Amino acid sequence: MLLLAAALLVAAIYFKDVGKNPVGFFVDEASIAYNAHTISQHGTDEYGYFFPLYFRAFGEYKSPVYIYGLAAVFWFTGPSILASRLLSAVAGLAAAILIGLLGVRLTDRRIGGFLVFISAALTPWIFEISRLVFEVALIPALLALFLLLLYRVSKNEQWSWRTSAVLGTSLGLMFYTYSVGRLLAPLFALGLVFFFTRKRWRGVVLTWAVFGLTLLPFAVFTLRHPGALGERYKYVTFVKPEHTRTQILGRFVKNYAGNFSPRSWLVSGDPEPRHHLPGMGSLLVGVVILAALGIVVVLAWHRSEAWWRFILYGLAVSPIPASLTLDHFHTLRLVALPVFLLVLTAPAIEFLLSYNFEWRAARRATLTAVILTVVLQGLFFQWRFRVSLPREDAFDSYYQELLFTALRRPERPINLLDKTPAAYVYAYWYATLHKVDVNNFRRVSVNEPLATGSLVISHELPCTNCEIILARGQFQVYVQNGHEVSTVAR
Repeated sequence: MLLLAAALLVAAIYFKDVGKNPVGFFVDEASIAYNAHTISQHGTDEYGYFFPLYFRAFGEYKSPVYIYGLAAVFWFTGPSILASRLLSAVAGLAAAILIGLLGVRLTDRRIGGFLVFISAALTPWIFEISRLVFEVALIPALLALFLLLLYRVSKNEQWSWRTSAVLGTSLGLMFYTYSVGRLLAPLFALGLVFFFTRKRWRGVVLTWAVFGLTLLPFAVFTLRHPGALGERYKYVTFVKPEHTRTQILGRFVKNYAGNFSPRSWLVSGDPEPRHHLPGMGSLLVGVVILAALGIVVVLAWHRSEAWWRFILYGLAVSPIPASLTLDHFHTLRLVALPVFLLVLTAPAIEFLLSYNFEWRAARRATLTAVILTVVLQGLFFQWRFRVSLPREDAFDSYYQELLFTALRRPERPINLLDKTPAAYVYAYWYATLHKVDVNNFRRVSVNEPLATGSLVISHELPCTNCEIILARGQFQVYVQNGHEVSTVAR
């Protein structure tokens, strides 16, 4: 009963105020949700493409799995911020449950699996991703499911075609779920070489073949839209033609080492307030202690086992996508890292619970102290997450006020003028929530003249010869008093 009560408390933590905290709805969330709505209603994205493989969105293409999943939710519930964030919350809780189930198998104890589950559920990294309507929210659950399936078959002498089909398909799902999945899924597929044996090699090769088949739609899309999926990568990576190989390698090594920084893990976390609550680490001290002990246990007693070699390999390759970018310690691009660390807590818990070693009382006391640390720090993080000042600037929560101010005025259409072609989707999304026809809006190019009397919602663009009605953060609502052409380049 005590374990059930604790599990229900964790579930309540994930669902409490899920639609209100964080305050607001960031532009990427609005884009994903709006396209999920149009798919649920008409089977088309915002540009009218029928069931697209990737979704065009202001200079990039968003991956399909999350959007289609949210479209299915909207088909039942209708569009809302609550329904959107509930999908991510369910995915985060599912990730913790799947990691816990894997813990049961790895420790061969229900209490061991429960402790792994609690550690996963209270880890800030896992929880914070579950509060965002981003594609990445599904990755921890999909990766945990893949690892659970892989462990189930890892001891089989032969893999059936069904096993290979399931493993290959799960890799394909990760590939289509988030941009870093396009690198991580092939790396994880390559790691299956650890499972090569005389009797199992055909199953591994068949897994690769199934995974390869799932990539055919991607190949067709790439041929039809050359360079489209890599457009955003050009802006976030330091890998440039003008840099030498030595410079690129040096920056990669520096970034890679930085992604294992104890300070980032335990003290500061991701500096981007949308991704992480400032002032705390992304991992719990107790989780890192258990993961470190788990690595020692694996190297001492399990280094010859293919499963644990794959886990250590997965831990090593997880930071590669983030290490190729300009950002420092990026929560979303490092999404696989905490999953492997949490899996590595299992051998540590098994060791501390085992009857086969000396100093049983000391080991049990150590485990009790570490788990108590996990629970107390995890609950402290939850308290801070709910009482800290709203990160409204990070999520542009004030946009609705500007939109309603504009809608109350008689001028039509409402011109949407953005420095970067992104903020227009706020108007479309919030209008959809309040059943306002999006035909009330007109997207305006920065070089397009605005007629006298035009009503404008502008993003990061100052106006001249205008009457400002309302200004909040990066946005302002104004009426143009004379002809004007913005000279600010996109």
